[in-house]
Amino acid sequence: MAALKKILEEKKYFQIKLKRIATNHLELKAKINGIKGRFILDTGASNSCVGVHLIAYFNLIAEECETKAAGAGAIDMETQKSENNILKIGKWKTKKSNLVLFDLSHVNTALEQHNAKKVHGIIGADILQKGKAIIDYNKHILYLKK
Repeated sequence: MAALKKILEEKKYFQIKLKRIATNHLELKAKINGIKGRFILDTGASNSCVGVHLIAYFNLIAEECETKAAGAGAIDMETQKSENNILKIGKWKTKKSNLVLFDLSHVNTALEQHNAKKVHGIIGADILQKGKAIIDYNKHILYLKK
């Protein structure tokens, strides 16, 4: 698999280590507006999300949102949005990250029931698409393009 790494580095991809946690999710560390956080990688989540209680922690500017969120066993959740945030995952960075803010307590309760640490949010398909993501599930590595 060293060939894959070499090819992707030549194509200007950054390598980000993922950690498999007790729930079989892949976890990664990222920074939002310069603040460190722990996130689940979720290819099925259409948008990247942060817990609504972390607005001040990540220095987010929140706006009301008409859209209701659903996922991970919860539906019709009230949401807010925060636009144009700086998101950094490893060496990859975007200055135009739009985040959905909602109550992630159901996600964190499920993680805690499996002795996994709480997360600050979810990195979803919006960021994966923006970074032209390639995931090496076997080696637990996420590749994002410059």
